[in-house]
Amino acid sequence: MTASPADTSSSLASVLAAGLAIFAAPPLYAQEAPLAYAVAGDAIERPLAGQAGDAARGAALMGDRHKSLCVLCHSGPFGPVQLQGTLAPDLTGIGDRLSPGQIRLRIVDMKALQPESLMPAYYRIADAPRVAAAWREKPLLTAGEIEDLVAYLSTLKE
Repeated sequence: MTASPADTSSSLASVLAAGLAIFAAPPLYAQEAPLAYAVAGDAIERPLAGQAGDAARGAALMGDRHKSLCVLCHSGPFGPVQLQGTLAPDLTGIGDRLSPGQIRLRIVDMKALQPESLMPAYYRIADAPRVAAAWREKPLLTAGEIEDLVAYLSTLKE
């Protein structure tokens, strides 16, 4: 049984409409402004995005020198050693030393714990006049990206 031209046209239109709807939808975790979070001691206990992140995405993000920038300062069991930094602590075994909530706060806003830290606040919007226009009023990483990093770093055990 073969489809008539009208059936084929209708099916094609349905497929195209569905495809356009996918491209029109905002990406997963997309956001303009940071979501509210609560600091308890030295941690943010609840996931920012309301759900745990994905360790595999976190591993990829960890090694992305242009997005997360982590390996510019940190070293650890990821990527080529010659491309890792030495300005910040080695992250080997970080999952044994810190809870996911403690890791989360350090990524969100290390300056809340150590105001003189060189580490940027990846989720707090800084009141910094010299921030490029494209980055003003936006966090460096989304809530989902931070949760992906937390998931990955929590797996790094000694």
